[in-house]
Amino acid sequence: MESWYSDVKKAKWKTPSDIKNIYRNASFITNNRVVFNVKGNKYRLVIVINYEHSIVYIRFIGSHKEYDMVDVLTI
Repeated sequence: MESWYSDVKKAKWKTPSDIKNIYRNASFITNNRVVFNVKGNKYRLVIVINYEHSIVYIRFIGSHKEYDMVDVLTI
């Protein structure tokens, strides 16, 4: 998580492709939501990104099992 946070602080992501260039396993959901696999897919991190203003909102961090119990589109 510290490594991801460090990357995000420096990032100038303007499109999903910018994220995909760094995180090939990132999954893109509607409404600018992105799911990252953390620690070999043991955990999931869900963000909402405002590309225009380079703002990242963390919406969920949890185990894969916990992730399966949330609605990624509404959290």
